[in-house]
Amino acid sequence: MSLLALQDFSVSLAGQPVLRDIRLEVQPGELVGIIGPNGAGKTTLMRAALGLIPSEGHCSLAELDDGSRARAVAWMPQDRTVAWPISVEALVMLGRMPHRGPGLRPSPEDRTHVAEAIRRVGLQGFEHRAVTKLSSGERTRALIARALAQQTSLILADEPIAGLDPAHQISTMETFAALADDGRTVMLSIHDLGLAARHCTRLVLLGEQRVVADGPPARVLSRDNLARIFNIEAYLSETEYGPVYQSLRVLGP
Repeated sequence: MSLLALQDFSVSLAGQPVLRDIRLEVQPGELVGIIGPNGAGKTTLMRAALGLIPSEGHCSLAELDDGSRARAVAWMPQDRTVAWPISVEALVMLGRMPHRGPGLRPSPEDRTHVAEAIRRVGLQGFEHRAVTKLSSGERTRALIARALAQQTSLILADEPIAGLDPAHQISTMETFAALADDGRTVMLSIHDLGLAARHCTRLVLLGEQRVVADGPPARVLSRDNLARIFNIEAYLSETEYGPVYQSLRVLGP
Protein backbone atom coordinates (compact mmCIF):
# COMPACT_ATOMS: atom_id res chain seq x y z
CA MET A 1 0.00 0.00 0.00
CA SER A 2 1.35 3.43 -0.96
CA LEU A 3 2.06 5.70 1.98
CA LEU A 4 1.89 8.72 -0.32
CA ALA A 5 0.18 8.70 -3.68
CA LEU A 6 -0.20 11.73 -5.93
CA GLN A 7 -2.21 11.59 -9.14
CA ASP A 8 -2.68 14.46 -11.62
CA PHE A 9 -1.38 16.68 -8.82
CA SER A 10 -0.83 20.37 -9.62
CA VAL A 11 0.12 23.40 -7.54
CA SER A 12 0.03 27.11 -8.34
CA LEU A 13 1.38 29.94 -6.18
CA ALA A 14 0.24 33.55 -6.63
CA GLY A 15 -1.57 32.47 -9.77
CA GLN A 16 1.56 30.99 -11.33
CA PRO A 17 1.87 27.23 -11.98
CA VAL A 18 4.72 25.58 -10.05
CA LEU A 19 3.96 21.89 -10.56
CA ARG A 20 1.75 20.25 -13.16
CA ASP A 21 0.24 16.76 -13.39
CA ILE A 22 2.56 15.11 -10.87
CA ARG A 23 2.22 11.34 -10.54
CA LEU A 24 4.15 9.87 -7.67
CA GLU A 25 3.86 6.94 -5.26
CA VAL A 26 6.17 6.03 -2.39
CA GLN A 27 6.27 2.61 -0.80
CA PRO A 28 7.38 1.26 2.61
CA GLY A 29 11.13 0.95 2.95
CA GLU A 30 12.08 3.66 0.46
CA LEU A 31 14.47 6.56 1.02
CA VAL A 32 13.35 8.99 -1.66
CA GLY A 33 15.40 12.06 -2.50
CA ILE A 34 13.63 14.98 -4.17
CA ILE A 35 16.19 16.86 -6.25
CA GLY A 36 16.14 19.76 -8.65
CA PRO A 37 17.45 23.31 -9.03
CA ASN A 38 16.27 26.19 -6.87
CA GLY A 39 12.67 27.02 -7.68
CA ALA A 40 11.88 23.60 -9.14
CA GLY A 41 9.13 23.01 -6.55
CA LYS A 42 10.72 20.58 -4.07
CA THR A 43 9.40 22.33 -0.96
CA THR A 44 6.12 23.12 -2.69
CA LEU A 45 5.57 19.46 -3.53
CA MET A 46 5.92 18.32 0.07
CA ARG A 47 3.94 21.19 1.60
CA ALA A 48 1.10 20.66 -0.87
CA ALA A 49 1.09 16.90 -0.25
CA LEU A 50 0.61 17.65 3.45
CA GLY A 51 -2.26 20.02 2.71
CA LEU A 52 -0.36 23.07 3.93
CA ILE A 53 -0.94 24.92 0.65
CA PRO A 54 -3.74 24.52 -1.92
CA SER A 55 -3.42 21.98 -4.71
CA GLU A 56 -5.44 20.22 -7.38
CA GLY A 57 -5.69 16.52 -8.07
CA HIS A 58 -5.54 13.44 -5.86
CA CYS A 59 -3.38 13.12 -2.72
CA SER A 60 -3.72 10.12 -0.40
CA LEU A 61 -2.76 12.14 2.70
CA ALA A 62 -5.64 14.53 2.05
CA GLU A 63 -8.07 11.67 2.70
CA LEU A 64 -6.91 11.39 6.34
CA ASP A 65 -8.31 13.40 9.22
CA ASP A 66 -5.87 15.58 11.15
CA GLY A 67 -5.23 13.04 13.91
CA SER A 68 -4.66 10.15 11.53
CA ARG A 69 -2.36 12.27 9.38
CA ALA A 70 -0.29 13.26 12.43
CA ARG A 71 0.17 9.59 13.30
CA ALA A 72 0.99 8.66 9.69
CA VAL A 73 3.48 11.34 8.64
CA ALA A 74 6.05 13.52 10.40
CA TRP A 75 7.03 16.84 8.81
CA MET A 76 10.35 18.61 9.21
CA PRO A 77 10.19 22.02 7.51
CA GLN A 78 13.19 23.94 6.23
CA ASP A 79 12.63 26.71 8.79
CA ARG A 80 14.58 25.71 11.91
CA THR A 81 13.33 28.58 14.09
CA VAL A 82 12.41 27.72 17.69
CA ALA A 83 10.85 30.73 19.42
CA TRP A 84 10.83 29.53 23.04
CA PRO A 85 13.76 28.41 25.23
CA ILE A 86 12.36 24.96 25.90
CA SER A 87 14.68 22.05 26.58
CA VAL A 88 15.79 19.60 23.90
CA GLU A 89 13.85 16.86 25.67
CA ALA A 90 10.67 18.97 25.71
CA LEU A 91 11.06 19.81 22.02
CA VAL A 92 11.49 16.18 21.04
CA MET A 93 8.55 15.22 23.29
CA LEU A 94 6.31 17.37 21.06
CA GLY A 95 6.67 14.58 18.52
CA ARG A 96 4.71 12.31 20.85
CA MET A 97 1.61 14.54 20.95
CA PRO A 98 -0.34 12.59 18.26
CA HIS A 99 -0.03 9.46 20.42
CA ARG A 100 -1.58 10.73 23.66
CA GLY A 101 -4.79 12.46 24.65
CA PRO A 102 -5.05 16.19 25.47
CA GLY A 103 -3.61 17.05 28.88
CA LEU A 104 -2.12 13.60 29.51
CA ARG A 105 1.39 13.44 30.90
CA PRO A 106 4.07 11.60 28.90
CA SER A 107 4.01 7.86 29.44
CA PRO A 108 7.07 5.63 29.97
CA GLU A 109 6.68 4.61 26.31
CA ASP A 110 6.78 8.28 25.26
CA ARG A 111 9.96 8.84 27.27
CA THR A 112 11.54 5.74 25.75
CA HIS A 113 10.87 6.93 22.20
CA VAL A 114 12.19 10.41 23.02
CA ALA A 115 15.39 9.05 24.55
CA GLU A 116 15.96 6.78 21.55
CA ALA A 117 15.38 9.65 19.10
CA ILE A 118 17.86 11.85 20.96
CA ARG A 119 20.40 9.04 20.92
CA ARG A 120 19.99 8.45 17.19
CA VAL A 121 20.90 12.06 16.38
CA GLY A 122 23.83 12.13 18.83
CA LEU A 123 22.44 14.65 21.33
CA GLN A 124 22.84 12.61 24.51
CA GLY A 125 23.76 14.99 27.32
CA PHE A 126 21.82 17.85 25.69
CA GLU A 127 18.40 16.79 27.04
CA HIS A 128 18.07 19.69 29.49
CA ARG A 129 19.79 22.35 27.40
CA ALA A 130 17.59 25.13 26.00
CA VAL A 131 17.08 24.72 22.26
CA THR A 132 17.73 28.44 21.80
CA LYS A 133 21.26 27.87 23.17
CA LEU A 134 22.11 25.26 20.55
CA SER A 135 24.13 25.86 17.42
CA SER A 136 22.19 25.81 14.15
CA GLY A 137 23.46 22.29 13.42
CA GLU A 138 22.52 21.01 16.89
CA ARG A 139 19.08 22.59 16.56
CA THR A 140 18.61 20.84 13.23
CA ARG A 141 19.47 17.51 14.84
CA ALA A 142 17.00 18.19 17.68
CA LEU A 143 14.24 18.83 15.13
CA ILE A 144 15.13 15.62 13.31
CA ALA A 145 14.82 13.84 16.67
CA ARG A 146 11.35 15.32 17.13
CA ALA A 147 10.31 13.83 13.77
CA LEU A 148 11.83 10.46 14.72
CA ALA A 149 10.01 10.44 18.08
CA GLN A 150 6.70 10.81 16.26
CA GLN A 151 7.10 7.17 15.18
CA THR A 152 5.30 7.59 11.88
CA SER A 153 5.47 5.33 8.86
CA LEU A 154 6.40 8.30 6.66
CA ILE A 155 8.78 11.21 7.26
CA LEU A 156 8.86 14.24 4.98
CA ALA A 157 11.93 16.41 5.52
CA ASP A 158 12.81 19.63 3.70
CA GLU A 159 16.60 20.05 3.40
CA PRO A 160 17.28 18.11 6.64
CA ILE A 161 21.07 18.14 6.23
CA ALA A 162 21.37 21.85 5.40
CA GLY A 163 23.65 23.55 7.93
CA LEU A 164 25.14 20.32 9.26
CA ASP A 165 28.86 19.61 9.19
CA PRO A 166 30.00 16.78 6.88
CA ALA A 167 30.10 14.14 9.63
CA HIS A 168 26.54 14.89 10.76
CA GLN A 169 25.31 15.11 7.17
CA ILE A 170 26.52 11.56 6.63
CA SER A 171 25.23 10.28 9.98
CA THR A 172 21.82 11.85 9.35
CA MET A 173 21.55 10.20 5.94
CA GLU A 174 22.63 6.91 7.54
CA THR A 175 19.88 7.34 10.16
CA PHE A 176 17.27 7.86 7.46
CA ALA A 177 18.63 4.86 5.53
CA ALA A 178 18.35 2.72 8.67
CA LEU A 179 14.72 3.80 9.09
CA ALA A 180 14.05 2.71 5.51
CA ASP A 181 15.76 -0.61 6.20
CA ASP A 182 13.33 -1.01 9.13
CA GLY A 183 10.39 -0.59 6.76
CA ARG A 184 9.63 3.09 7.30
CA THR A 185 9.66 5.58 4.44
CA VAL A 186 11.57 8.84 4.20
CA MET A 187 11.13 11.49 1.53
CA LEU A 188 13.52 14.41 1.70
CA SER A 189 14.61 17.30 -0.47
CA ILE A 190 18.35 17.51 -0.91
CA HIS A 191 20.86 19.57 -2.89
CA ASP A 192 23.95 17.41 -2.31
CA LEU A 193 23.74 15.06 -5.28
CA GLY A 194 26.66 12.97 -4.04
CA LEU A 195 24.97 12.16 -0.73
CA ALA A 196 21.67 11.66 -2.54
CA ALA A 197 23.25 9.15 -4.92
CA ARG A 198 25.02 7.27 -2.15
CA HIS A 199 22.20 6.97 0.38
CA CYS A 200 18.83 7.28 -1.40
CA THR A 201 17.19 4.20 -2.85
CA ARG A 202 15.33 6.38 -5.34
CA LEU A 203 15.55 9.91 -6.71
CA VAL A 204 12.79 12.11 -8.11
CA LEU A 205 14.10 14.91 -10.33
CA LEU A 206 11.88 17.97 -10.61
CA GLY A 207 12.20 20.50 -13.41
CA GLU A 208 10.10 22.23 -16.05
CA GLN A 209 7.15 22.12 -13.58
CA ARG A 210 7.01 18.33 -13.59
CA VAL A 211 8.78 15.08 -12.72
CA VAL A 212 11.59 14.81 -15.26
CA ALA A 213 13.00 11.49 -14.00
CA ASP A 214 12.12 9.01 -11.27
CA GLY A 215 14.09 5.90 -10.37
CA PRO A 216 17.45 4.60 -9.16
CA PRO A 217 20.09 7.33 -8.63
CA ALA A 218 22.37 6.12 -11.42
CA ARG A 219 19.55 6.39 -13.95
CA VAL A 220 18.16 9.72 -12.75
CA LEU A 221 21.58 11.39 -12.49
CA SER A 222 22.45 10.80 -16.12
CA ARG A 223 24.66 13.23 -18.00
CA ASP A 224 21.69 14.28 -20.14
CA ASN A 225 19.46 15.01 -17.13
CA LEU A 226 22.20 16.91 -15.30
CA ALA A 227 22.90 19.02 -18.38
CA ARG A 228 19.25 19.64 -19.17
CA ILE A 229 17.96 20.47 -15.68
CA PHE A 230 21.02 21.69 -13.76
CA ASN A 231 22.94 23.11 -16.74
CA ILE A 232 26.13 21.34 -15.67
CA GLU A 233 28.45 18.75 -17.12
CA ALA A 234 28.67 16.05 -14.47
CA TYR A 235 28.49 12.31 -13.98
CA LEU A 236 28.49 9.54 -11.38
CA SER A 237 31.44 7.21 -10.99
CA GLU A 238 31.45 3.98 -9.01
CA THR A 239 34.05 3.57 -6.25
CA GLU A 240 34.61 1.09 -3.44
CA TYR A 241 32.65 3.47 -1.20
CA GLY A 242 29.69 3.72 -3.54
CA PRO A 243 28.71 6.18 -6.28
CA VAL A 244 30.63 9.46 -6.34
CA TYR A 245 29.25 12.57 -8.00
CA GLN A 246 31.73 14.37 -10.27
CA SER A 247 30.92 17.94 -11.30
CA LEU A 248 33.01 19.27 -14.19
CA ARG A 249 31.71 22.62 -15.38
CA VAL A 250 28.72 24.87 -15.90
CA LEU A 251 27.30 24.76 -19.39
CA GLY A 252 26.34 27.81 -21.38
CA PRO A 253 26.09 31.42 -20.14
